[in-house]
Amino acid sequence: MSGNIVNLVRENPKFAELIERRNKYSWTLAILMLVIYYGFILLVAFDKQLLAVKIGATVTLAFPIGLGVILAAIIITGLYVLRANKVYDPMTRAIVEDAR
Repeated sequence: MSGNIVNLVRENPKFAELIERRNKYSWTLAILMLVIYYGFILLVAFDKQLLAVKIGATVTLAFPIGLGVILAAIIITGLYVLRANKVYDPMTRAIVEDAR
């Protein structure tokens, strides 16, 4: 019986749509995060003077930029969770109901 349910789910056009939408959004967010992260790494490698600019008595520009990278990761994760809860979970429930 479980093999039959798996086949029903895989053959459901809603499942293919779910996979396509989820993959497109996931890859978009992953690429965005990679650009942010590697952008920071490239700054560290090639423009140390920019990162060494003091913005306070002891704080340099590298600190808020690094903090921004961390916050970007948190925000991107939150965006994915919101999309999963509002879009992907209802689609998954509908697919499971169709299979039953």
